[in-house]
Amino acid sequence: MSVDTSVMRAFNRSYVRRVGALEESFLGSGLPYGHARLLHEISLGAQVDGAITVQELRIRLGDLDSGYVSRILRALENNGYVTVRPDPSDGRRRQVDLTDAGQSAAEDLDKRSEERAHQLLDPLTQRQRDRLNEALATADILVRAATITIERVDPRDPVAQEAMGHYFAEIGDRFGFTVGDEGFGDDPSLRPPHGAFFVAASDGAPVASGAVREFPSTGSGHRDERTGEIKRMWVDPSWRGAGLGSRLLRHLEAEALRLGHQVVRLDTRDVLSEAISMYERAGYERIDRYNDNPHATHFFRKSLS
Repeated sequence: MSVDTSVMRAFNRSYVRRVGALEESFLGSGLPYGHARLLHEISLGAQVDGAITVQELRIRLGDLDSGYVSRILRALENNGYVTVRPDPSDGRRRQVDLTDAGQSAAEDLDKRSEERAHQLLDPLTQRQRDRLNEALATADILVRAATITIERVDPRDPVAQEAMGHYFAEIGDRFGFTVGDEGFGDDPSLRPPHGAFFVAASDGAPVASGAVREFPSTGSGHRDERTGEIKRMWVDPSWRGAGLGSRLLRHLEAEALRLGHQVVRLDTRDVLSEAISMYERAGYERIDRYNDNPHATHFFRKSLS
């Protein structure tokens, strides 16, 4: 299937010029765009956690080359904007702190960026601003969703635990009662060779997750190698509508095939109407109850062959 990239390429050329990204001194700040962007991310990290590590910076900026990040950090350090030192909690990592001069520079960048945004928006009518804001918000989440990678992680990994914390909190809120984690981190069925757990992250934070595992045969204690089961599917509410859930579901189906399964099953609850619609659009058919999950009301099956 051919993809028309002309609109996106034209927008990229127009936008980077109008926001000042091509200027040698970004927004007249005296810093190139790369230096200004890194300083902005360091400032954000300082606001949230008090500091940020070099590794976190690379993740937030799309796993930038470590040499490139180090060169910019040295330049910011030479300018007196940051200090780089071993992380007190883990000497193997490096922590980046803003100096007073760096904080002032970051605040100046924020002010200049706000002024440039006004230059772009002020000539428009309110209706045009609303249209632009809506279009940019849609474009932002779709581009971010397209560039997210879905990675296999151990259920005991902190990012998996964070994702499942959001998962259980949301379903408890949606169901109207507290739902326990049912020993999620210690479940061997969600780890190789019996299964796999996946997380999609943006800027280092989980925004979607899900698992596939072998389907336990009823009452036998043996596992049905032909059938897989999809579990723990979750998408951050702010990311819904960007197709991330459907993409994650296809990824889990592909993993089920890789594990040798020809059929997958899953269960859900009636209040999760968005999930039910997604499963039906993806070709899942309703079946009778196949397990004793007290929270589930709807059961689905799909042949992968």
